Amino acid sequence: MQKKHYKVVLISMSGVRVQNKKLLELGLTLPGFVERSKVIASLPSLGLLTLASYTPENWDVIYRELDQITDYDLEDIINEDPDIIAFSALSARINETYRLSEKFRKLGITTVIGGLHVSALPEEGMKFADSIIQGEGENIWKVLLSDFEQNNLKPLYSSISNSEYTFDFKNCKIPKYELLDISKYNRLTIQTTRGCPLHCHFCAASRTISRYKKKPIAQIEKELNKILDVWRNPFIELADDNTFVDKVWSKQLLELFRKYRIKWFTETDISIAYHDDILELLAESNCAQVLIGFETSYANGLKGIDRNNWKLKQFDNYYKAIDKIQSYGISVNGCFILGFDTDTKQTFIDTQEFIRKSNLSEVQITLLTPFPGTDLYEDLKRENRLLIDNFWDKCTLFDVNFIPNNFTVRELESEFQVLMSKVYSDEMVKERKLKFRDILRNKITRQSYEDN
Repeated sequence: MQKKHYKVVLISMSGVRVQNKKLLELGLTLPGFVERSKVIASLPSLGLLTLASYTPENWDVIYRELDQITDYDLEDIINEDPDIIAFSALSARINETYRLSEKFRKLGITTVIGGLHVSALPEEGMKFADSIIQGEGENIWKVLLSDFEQNNLKPLYSSISNSEYTFDFKNCKIPKYELLDISKYNRLTIQTTRGCPLHCHFCAASRTISRYKKKPIAQIEKELNKILDVWRNPFIELADDNTFVDKVWSKQLLELFRKYRIKWFTETDISIAYHDDILELLAESNCAQVLIGFETSYANGLKGIDRNNWKLKQFDNYYKAIDKIQSYGISVNGCFILGFDTDTKQTFIDTQEFIRKSNLSEVQITLLTPFPGTDLYEDLKRENRLLIDNFWDKCTLFDVNFIPNNFTVRELESEFQVLMSKVYSDEMVKERKLKFRDILRNKITRQSYEDN
């Protein structure tokens, strides 16, 4: 007997919505800030593309991204006549997602929501959707669809509370990259690791979804080949929190990337600077840039920021590590967070000076953000320092949503705006580019000398 046919629309709530109008206006003149926002917006949802690969054959799958939502977008989705609409959304756009979910439910369409936010606050999400996926979705998805077919859909499916849904990377399937219109993107993503063992005080990803795990190299190779099938010259971003924790496995990963003529980018910690063999492989594998969370420009701000104060112990090596990594021709994008309880007005001055002295080729500065599911969120909630209960639309990394320790809210916003204007000024952007160009020139000269 042939199975009944169904249809699911997977919707990624993409894009960034900075709420601070002054910062948004300033951003229009800051190329570094604007470019980074475009990069974030241009990434497809790897989670939804992955779920698409776990969808049974009797289900048709459609992938959509909603940035600026129009009536045409909604009409187009409704005209697909879906049985289920499944959303993936971060905190910054969760309220919009809830409103859309309720709108579709009123039309008789079943809705499902997954992602970091509802994984941290499933009870909240259950008020606005027929079902919530908490944690990893791979093992949940087929069960959820089967339950729907049998009119037995449950309000919550959780890999966190139910170990049967915990996902083993050995059972990976290749994401459905073929669902994408490649012309809309400037890069695609692959996930090679999930989670991070550092457990930073402010980071949600390392604990909300999964413990730290590594994907089999053979599976990563299949995914790279699939991307090359749909895009001849891709730029790849690894959707990892901290790629090179396991140095033995990392060498295997880099040996794989070395086989391809693909430029790529990932996030890591500074420990790679202590391993010349890793750096050599990074350079040989066409790694264009690594993003490293330095977090702050002075040691006292790192106390208690992660498990066992690992980052604090590395602080004295920050300058040397940046120089070492970039000497291999690999750009370092240094990330700094402003708004820690130890921060003062001097911190903003010191951050600008650190960026200038460090020779960083690129930089990303953000505001401390208490995402639900983090220790930071729980601490500030307990101290009654959250501005309002539902501040989700301000979880953009560029908006203040809590009461700072040494500033008023307006003072912190003002100091951040001033730092943004300086860090991303034409002068400083040009200076960073010229410094890195000199580094690359010296690297090429040195290699030419050694070859002779």
